[in-house]
Amino acid sequence: MHVTFLGTGSAMPTGERFQTGILVQNDGRQLLIDCGSGVLHRLQQSGVGYENISTVLLTHHHLDHVADLLPLMKARWLAGEEHLEVVGPQGTKGLLDDLLNVHEYMQGKIDLQVREVVPGEFTVAGFDVSAYETRHSLPCLAYRFDDRFVFSGDSEAFAGLANFAEGAAILAHDCSFPDDVDVSNHPTPETLGRELAGREIGRVYLTHLYPHTDSRHEEMLESIGRQYDGDVRFAEDLKTISIE
Repeated sequence: MHVTFLGTGSAMPTGERFQTGILVQNDGRQLLIDCGSGVLHRLQQSGVGYENISTVLLTHHHLDHVADLLPLMKARWLAGEEHLEVVGPQGTKGLLDDLLNVHEYMQGKIDLQVREVVPGEFTVAGFDVSAYETRHSLPCLAYRFDDRFVFSGDSEAFAGLANFAEGAAILAHDCSFPDDVDVSNHPTPETLGRELAGREIGRVYLTHLYPHTDSRHEEMLESIGRQYDGDVRFAEDLKTISIE
């Protein structure tokens, strides 16, 4: 399995990190998780391209996770692609219906299939996936791909999510702010380290990074390391990880 971080930033652009998007590939299957602003460009830069993305799995519906969804649809239509499947938590169908009501000319341009999922197990784009509800300001799902890859989506750090990720080779976890920012709905390094303490995870990548984290990476890693002794790194746009 290959996991490529297309966007590791947040709703506040930095010019270095685009908004959330992760590409999961295995045995010719490709799945895009979230589709924030800039992800369409990163797909082209990755060499995969929007023509090869026929399924998008959404964690939740905040703008920085769905902003490029309609642009992806339009690009596929213009390229002669005929199909797109969008899978996500409850409300995903309403989101797409509302977007297409605003941009009426896109209605019927491609075969759009929308599927809503709930916590539990399901299959998407040939991948077996487990979903777990996170703690965020909108309904949001974390996703697990066997024992290989877990993506937290947006979430506070809490024991249930850490348990959901235990045993995974790779965990990509929201860590939006340094410790001195008072925030809810996202973790800081101290809270993330506390909840990961004692868990067996191959490697943790920090993502969904706000500008507040710039130049503070070492400090953030030290904060996590005071409670969690695992391998923790910062995700970067266009970084690909190979997982056996």
